[in-house]
Amino acid sequence: MTTKIFINLPVKDLQKSMDFYTKVGFTVNPQFTNEFAACMVINESMFVMLLTYGHFQHFTKKEIADATKTTQVLIAIDVESKEKVIELVATAKSAGGDIYMEAADHGWMYQHSFADLDGHQWELGYMDMSKMPH
Repeated sequence: MTTKIFINLPVKDLQKSMDFYTKVGFTVNPQFTNEFAACMVINESMFVMLLTYGHFQHFTKKEIADATKTTQVLIAIDVESKEKVIELVATAKSAGGDIYMEAADHGWMYQHSFADLDGHQWELGYMDMSKMPH
């Protein structure tokens, strides 16, 4: 069974992207970081690999999508509270990210979204399963 997830994202400016994700609350794992890539730690089992476009191209034969114009994936993560969703989205916005959807409160689930400096879309959510309709 899988134990970790590594989300690989192409970025135009590695240092600016590292700074953005550090402000959002991720940490850098220097063991997997160099001038072409940075490993950003979300938690002990979730990581974001930021790869320069040239380095990212080594891993695919396809054209790299421009995330500011097209959406290939929505990255969704669950956090510990509604307040944490609000805090992280506000932090992402103040760090230079964009809000691309309004917050949605479904009673049992709260979600909000931001896009990073390269347009990659993140969905943050909190679910209170005790309030989920049956």
